[in-house]
Amino acid sequence: MGKIVAVCTSERKGMRKKNVGEGILKVGFGLEGDAHGGDWHRMVSLLAMESIKSMQDKGLKVGPGDFAENLTTEGIELFTLPIGTKIKIGDTSIGEVTQIGKECHTKCAIYHQAGDCVMPKEGIFIRLLEGGVVRVGDSIEVIN
Repeated sequence: MGKIVAVCTSERKGMRKKNVGEGILKVGFGLEGDAHGGDWHRMVSLLAMESIKSMQDKGLKVGPGDFAENLTTEGIELFTLPIGTKIKIGDTSIGEVTQIGKECHTKCAIYHQAGDCVMPKEGIFIRLLEGGVVRVGDSIEVIN
């Protein structure tokens, strides 16, 4: 079992996200108020704090939301979860892993600073099967 370290949104695509502390996960959309929301297979993006730490260890001043992830987690090696894995987020939300990593079409500022970026390899995407409130400190666990 892991925990939620940050709940992040942005008003526009292509920008770093800000930790807003809590949000509402909506079936058919994703994280309410986030520019990446919509009825598609990448409703919500997740990245582990352990992945962010690997970039910090390279000297980058980065933290939750800087990789445009919605949920920053701790305690679960997200990128090893097979597609189709179900995860419970907080008390009521359930997501299903739909994609591991993503193609980075335009190299982001982080890539240009470090020559690498963790989101394309270690970030995951889920679609929501059940929604609800998500807050920093909530648990996240693999349920199948």
